[in-house]
Amino acid sequence: MEPLVDYFSRVANNNDWRVVCIELILIGLVVYWFVDFLEGTRGERLFRGVILILVIGVLILYLIVQQFDFVRLQYLYKGFLIGVLIIAVAAFQPEIRRVLIRLGQPRFWSGPLQHLSRTVEELITALTELSAARIGAIIVIERQVALGEFIETGIRIDAKVTAELLKTIFHPGTALHDMAVIIRGDRVVAAGVQLPLAEAGGIGGVELGSRHRAAIGITTGSDATCLVVSEETGIISLAENGKLTRNADESRLRKRLASVIS
Repeated sequence: MEPLVDYFSRVANNNDWRVVCIELILIGLVVYWFVDFLEGTRGERLFRGVILILVIGVLILYLIVQQFDFVRLQYLYKGFLIGVLIIAVAAFQPEIRRVLIRLGQPRFWSGPLQHLSRTVEELITALTELSAARIGAIIVIERQVALGEFIETGIRIDAKVTAELLKTIFHPGTALHDMAVIIRGDRVVAAGVQLPLAEAGGIGGVELGSRHRAAIGITTGSDATCLVVSEETGIISLAENGKLTRNADESRLRKRLASVIS
C-alpha cells in the first residue's frame, strides 16, 4: 500500500508531465487488458472486489488512521491486506493459468489472423454438415457485450473451436444438444446454455421454433451474432440486432463471420 501512495506522491511532485502521462497510459493499458481478459468471468467480480478493498484501504488508512496515529489498527490492516492479496492470487489461479497457456501456444506468436480464419472455416464446416444431416443447432458468438450471465447457466467447456466438437455437442441424444453453445474468439466457452426467448411470431408466414426465438432474444439484448440450424428443414439462419435472416448461404456466412470473429 505504501509504494502505491509513494508513487502518487512522486507523480504530484514530478514536473515532467510527459513522463507522468506515458506512465499512466501504460498502466491504464495494462489494467484495461486485464479487465477485458476477465470480462464475463467470475474473476471480473473478484478483481473489482480487490480494487474496492485497495481504494477503501487508501482512504481509511492514510486519510483517517494516520492522522490519529492508530498504529495497531494500521498494523492489523496491513496484515489483512496481505491476506487479501494471497487469497486473490489463489482465486485468480484459473485466469493466470489461462494467460500462461495462451502465452505458451505457438499461435500466440504467429499472429491471430490466421488462427481466427481457421476458426471461421471450422464453424462453416460444422454448420454445413449439421445442415445436411438436419441436426438442430444454435451457436452464439460473443462480441463486445459480455454474456457471462448466460454462460453461468450452461456447462463450462473452454475448448478450441472445431467442427468435430460442435457436431458432437449437437448430436441428437447427447445431454447438451437442445441448448446453445457460446463462442468467445476461438474458444467454445460453454454449452447447454439457456437463452431468453423472444415473443412467439413468424417470418413470411412461417412460425418460429424455440431455437430461432432464442436467437432473436439473445441478439436483441446484446451485440452477439447467433447462428441457427433448423432441425426440420436444415436451413441455416443468421440473427443480429434482433433480426433473423434465413437461408444464409456459405459465402454470406463466411463473409459475416470473418468480420465478427476478430
